[in-house]
Amino acid sequence: MTRAKQLIRRVWQDFYLVFIMAFLYAPIVTMMVLSFNASKSRTQWGGFTLSWYTQMFASRNIINALHNTLLIAFLSALIATVIGTAAAIGISSMKAVPKTMLMGITNIPMLNADIVTGISLMLAFIAFGISMGFQTILISHITFNIPYVILSVMPKLKQTSRSTYEAAMDLGAGPVYAFFKVVFPDILPGVLSGFLLAFTMSLDDFIITHFTRGAGINTLSTLIYSEVRRGIRPSMYALSTVIFVTVLVLLLVSNFAPRRKEA
Repeated sequence: MTRAKQLIRRVWQDFYLVFIMAFLYAPIVTMMVLSFNASKSRTQWGGFTLSWYTQMFASRNIINALHNTLLIAFLSALIATVIGTAAAIGISSMKAVPKTMLMGITNIPMLNADIVTGISLMLAFIAFGISMGFQTILISHITFNIPYVILSVMPKLKQTSRSTYEAAMDLGAGPVYAFFKVVFPDILPGVLSGFLLAFTMSLDDFIITHFTRGAGINTLSTLIYSEVRRGIRPSMYALSTVIFVTVLVLLLVSNFAPRRKEA
């Protein structure tokens, strides 16, 4: 009787897991299938085609939006990773009370609504007389990416031992040399995780970009939003499929590369 209950429980758990995964990824699979549908209809299959991908890469607006998105995502993730890593090192060396206060302040932008952050940044740029454009989007993305980097690096800093850094200093190494040779290799997985997380968040953002962009500049999110109001073209399905596959590959690389290294 006990084995029967365990078997039923295991079957139910497996069924629940499959149901949740299907519920999450069924819309994405549908979009990917439609990107290969020769017909513009969402309910009829017109045959397999790659014409929508050809139209996507032939569209100047899509290519420009893709270039802006990737450039902003890479630059903002890189700069936020440098600033966030330095901030995490500074916070980890503080005493308990200021450390707790700063970590609480770091969590506020993550818990805050994106629309509040977007409007606040827009008002700040207007107040300082900064014209909206590429630079305002880049600054905005750096701003909301920094907390994600800090929270990715902090756990790795807690696992490192300060005595090894002090031992390197006692042996004659300078502060910068000791950091890059002793501390940085230990926190590198957290730094890479923070960079990939910041890159993904920047790639996916719409609300903050919408409020801080200027006229004549588009990212993929704002371009797709403008297409939704006029009717989505199948080339947008192809574009979304490319974005999803790209993010999926980045996540697989970031998750399986450390395991192979340990093995």
